Amino acid sequence: MERLRYPWLTPPFADAGPNGSVEAIASDYTLADYFHDAAGYPVEKIVHIDAGAHPDDALNETKWLQSLADTGGKPNAIIAFGALNSPDIEPLLAGHAEHANVRGIRHILNWHADPKRTYTPSNLLDDDAFAYGYGLLAKYNLSFDIQIYPGQMKQAAAMAAKHPDIPVILNHMGMPIGPDLREWREGLAALAPLPHTAVKISGMGFIDRRWTTDSVRPLILQTIETFGPDRCAFASDFPTDKLFNAYGKALDAYDEITKDFSADERDSLFAGTAERLYRL
Repeated sequence: MERLRYPWLTPPFADAGPNGSVEAIASDYTLADYFHDAAGYPVEKIVHIDAGAHPDDALNETKWLQSLADTGGKPNAIIAFGALNSPDIEPLLAGHAEHANVRGIRHILNWHADPKRTYTPSNLLDDDAFAYGYGLLAKYNLSFDIQIYPGQMKQAAAMAAKHPDIPVILNHMGMPIGPDLREWREGLAALAPLPHTAVKISGMGFIDRRWTTDSVRPLILQTIETFGPDRCAFASDFPTDKLFNAYGKALDAYDEITKDFSADERDSLFAGTAERLYRL
């Protein structure tokens, strides 16, 4: 945090936002810290996903992560940040793409009418500038990690359908919040027929801060049923998930929920899909 600015990890902290207070993780978090949290689990490869650095530090974050990979071999892949609605997005994409481990971009798009749930002041899927920036990803051989709410998923599917050459990875199962999950199921069903889409299963604490294996079981099974194991990947989302659970809680839940799956299906979920999506 001395190297890069992270506005969302900077005081004052409050419990009102989508994540609640993030004060508990507002500190340096290194590769050593990650592997300390993951102790006892056979983590062989890791992907670093955009961690909310200040937009002006986006390329600096990539340079730092690439330096770690060059000297120590990890992270094995980098999903960098780019504000796709920025008029200066193309030079940034070109700069990211110069780094060997960069595979794609994430620009968090969660928009919700409830100000306590929204991450953005407007729905960027309605923004022509964003649409232009998104269309540039293929030029630089970049995928897109898309983080949205269920109410945005059909719109996202329409956008993705226009660009079959841009792989799309839905983050956190599409964040199925709220008691009525019909909109979420319909959103998954809209995205799944597109062969260049996939989904990461993670971030259960965003849905329910007191989640249990039994409470998330139907969500995880629905996601896998809709996309298939070969387009689903289990993810740790650490250190953000430290706000809600220990590393092992999520991994053990994934293990328990899929214990009756075939060996090939489990290999896809725990490794193979991620290896393909992020070209590991």
